[in-house]
Formats: sequence, C-alpha cells, structure tokens
Amino acid sequence: MLRIAGLFTAFVILLGAMHSPASADDKTLTVFAAASMKNALDDIDAAYTAKTGVKINASYAASSALARQIEQGAPADVFVSADTDWMDYAIKQKTINEPTRVNLLGNSIVLIAPKDSKIDNVNIAPGFDLAKLAGDGKIATGDVKAVPVGKYAKAALEKLGAWQAAEPKFAMAESVRAALTLVARGEAVLGIVYSTDAKVEPGVKIVGTFPADTHPAIIYPVAATTNAKAETSDYLAFLRSSAAKAILGKYGFKFLINPTT
Repeated sequence: MLRIAGLFTAFVILLGAMHSPASADDKTLTVFAAASMKNALDDIDAAYTAKTGVKINASYAASSALARQIEQGAPADVFVSADTDWMDYAIKQKTINEPTRVNLLGNSIVLIAPKDSKIDNVNIAPGFDLAKLAGDGKIATGDVKAVPVGKYAKAALEKLGAWQAAEPKFAMAESVRAALTLVARGEAVLGIVYSTDAKVEPGVKIVGTFPADTHPAIIYPVAATTNAKAETSDYLAFLRSSAAKAILGKYGFKFLINPTT
C-alpha cells in the first residue's frame, strides 16, 4: 500500500513539473529603465500585461547604474537609458543587441523648487545666476559625472556661464528621482530634473525651463539585451505603438519615432 501511495505521489509531482513553473517563467520579462521612466512605464507595463498576459518586472535606477549592472551579468531583457552615452557604453560592452536599438523618447530639463518656495518664474538665459538664486541653500540634481540628468544640467549651466559659481552648492544624487525627493522634502532649495519628473511630484513646482540649445538633445534609447528572451521583441514593438505613445505623452515625454498601430 505504501509503495502504491509512493508511486502516486511521484506521478503527481511529475505532472506538476510538466505543467508549471517553466511556462510561467517564460511569460515574465525584466526591464531595466531610467528612474525618470517609472510612472509612465509602470502604466505601459500594466497595459502590456493586460493585453498579453506577460508579466513585466521593472527595475528603476540611474542609467549609469543599470548599464553597469547589465555589464556585470544582471538578468535583464530590456534596457531603457535616459541618454545615448550609456546605451553606447552598453553596446561597446557587447551586452546589447544593437539592431534592436531605437531612440524612442525626448524630454526637457527644468529648474524646480519646493511647492511653497517664494522663488518663481526664473528666466533661464545667458547671465543667469543660479548660485545667487540658491542663496545659502543646496541645489539638487543627479551626479554630474555619471547620471544623465546631472550631465545635461552641468552642460546647460556651463553654456549659460553659471556652473562655476553654482558648483559648490550642488547636492549630487544617485538618480533624478533622488534629486526630486530632496527638493520635495525641502532639503534642497532648488533642483534640476526632467520636466516629466516635476509633473508627477506634487511637492515641487517648475520655476524655469532650460532652453533646448543649452545642452545635448535629451534622448531615451531602448534596446533588447544580448540575453533577452524571445518575447522581448513583442514588448519592444508595444513600446513603439500608438497605445504606448498615448501613455508617454500623458506624462510629457516626446515620441521621437512614428508610432506603429
């Protein structure tokens, strides 16, 4: 009797192995995306899962950190960078399937202050004195040596002649969202973030916009990794669709390609 019971148990285990976890795993994709993409991409991923049944595990951080994690073997199917430099870096490291790359989105950078700040309507132009505007307070942005938003911010301030005086006042954050939080909490009197970030944080207000010609074009490339699952191509196609464009547009991102239907 015990032998029969044992055989039955083994049969049940075998049946379970035939019908699960592998197929469930096959229906999950991992996306490494720039921190500024979080709100919009969460909505896109929910729409994609509802349409296809494929679950998306998204990991958000600075593009610099994500590119290095992929280089070190982190299991990702898709990389969305907030600048072309870090996508170029990943391609050079041979961690990206280069033919799948698309320069998908555009953005802008803005000057923000806590929502109750007296600072308002700042004219950002040559001669703009950011150091004086900040007074004794701190200015938050991403690390200007690595984080895309910080690199864009430094480039703009150098072009405007405002970087040298303002540099000592900067609080360098690990990502654009970390910089956003410093301003929202009042730990920094000003910050430089993407316009899309400012729009999703009720604790801040936009007080000025950096002219597009003061910094390199803000471009978000997307691509599959070299180890991506086969289903990744369908997800990338969805990111290029009209449905995705509608969601991204709602958050203020500019679509740089003609969307597919």
